[in-house]
Amino acid sequence: MAQESATVISSPENAYLVIRQVTVKGNKKTRTNVILRESGLAPGDTIYLRNLSTALEVKRKQLINTSLFLTVHVNVMNWEGDYADLVVTVSERWYTFPIPIFELADRNFNQWWVEQKRSLNRVNVGVSLYQSNLTGRNDDVRAEFQIGYTQRVSLNYDLPYLDKSFRHGMGLIFSYSRNREINDSTAGNKQHFFRKDEFLRQVYTAGLSYSYRKAINTRHQVFLTYTAEKIGDSVAILHPDYLGNGRREIRYLNLIYRLRYSKADSWTYPLKGILLLAEVEKMGIGPLNDIDHVRLRLRVARYWPLFHKTYGVVGLRAQAKLPADQPYLNQRAMGYQEDYLRGLEYFVVDGTSFFIVRSTMKREVMNFNVHLPLVPAKFSSVPFRVMLKVYTDAGYSYSKQYGYGMLNNRFLYTGGLGLDIASFYDACLRVEYSINQLGQKGLFLHTKLDM
Repeated sequence: MAQESATVISSPENAYLVIRQVTVKGNKKTRTNVILRESGLAPGDTIYLRNLSTALEVKRKQLINTSLFLTVHVNVMNWEGDYADLVVTVSERWYTFPIPIFELADRNFNQWWVEQKRSLNRVNVGVSLYQSNLTGRNDDVRAEFQIGYTQRVSLNYDLPYLDKSFRHGMGLIFSYSRNREINDSTAGNKQHFFRKDEFLRQVYTAGLSYSYRKAINTRHQVFLTYTAEKIGDSVAILHPDYLGNGRREIRYLNLIYRLRYSKADSWTYPLKGILLLAEVEKMGIGPLNDIDHVRLRLRVARYWPLFHKTYGVVGLRAQAKLPADQPYLNQRAMGYQEDYLRGLEYFVVDGTSFFIVRSTMKREVMNFNVHLPLVPAKFSSVPFRVMLKVYTDAGYSYSKQYGYGMLNNRFLYTGGLGLDIASFYDACLRVEYSINQLGQKGLFLHTKLDM
């Protein structure tokens, strides 16, 4: 949502500019070589003058999309003949965030508000200690301490630049969580929960990640994690298929390859471009294979301007998991996390494979700034963009074992209209009025991007 402009130049068809040097200003924390790497600007680069304004704007947006800066300027200076200097001026974000945790344990706000009757027993509270750009190399460390419905501690570190070529990165992952209540089964496309005073579920996860990023828009990642999960005796007796074969404990290694391609005007609220995320996962390796499957997953969204202040977007989410015989724990398909049809938030559709298609047309109706007193000047102006939208969704989930619900193994469709209220720091409030194929209508609230 940060906004600044690049230099605007008009020129003859074949005229060009050679970049003599690139100067970076305003960076107190972020290393200059990181900014140059993310911008893709280097001395000796040649740009046709007819493309200069567009090229500099692309470079500016690349820097904004790192989430390191509030504003970015890219300007031409010291123009002499075919040569000139570029000056990149940035205004850095806050990088240290002790963020209070107040989150709902349920899948979405409406399920908690209506079906769980706003129970405070289903709320997680705590603190997330988040240090972005720790060493000035866009590396992040996050520690979380949480109590409530889920007691949890976690520590994650991500270093995207491990070498001088700025291509290789690594990360560390650790978490431990435990619950006194567990979603042990599904009936009628509704989750069933079982609760006792003792802890019914405990999960340990630890692992490493590796990333490779040769080009600006493409990133390859590999994750190798070890997970150990333990459930209470009563859960294994009542629902022996929860972990499969009446087991109380499972251990497994998980290997994931992820490809992310991002070429959009914004990574937080895109209106033009394409986002793609593809994954191949092997869960269960060698002797650590209590859960065993191969999973393919794809998420892609295409954004484009239709006409003045009006935009279109089409997105696809799809998954295929083999074999289809999986324990209940490994049967989550539609309705969980961000894999749902707008208008079916109250339901889950279990399965091993699914697809969801979403289409939206939106129009900007307001764009304004709010001034905040008593904060530093560079953070005091908060931009807001309000978008009016109409949308339709369609999807299908396949389950070999849990196909008895009214929504299972059935083509589904929904539609509606709503408002998006977007701001910086990756914040977006979605207010949506939806109707599904069952004829049910409702107002739904979300806080994440809908594609």
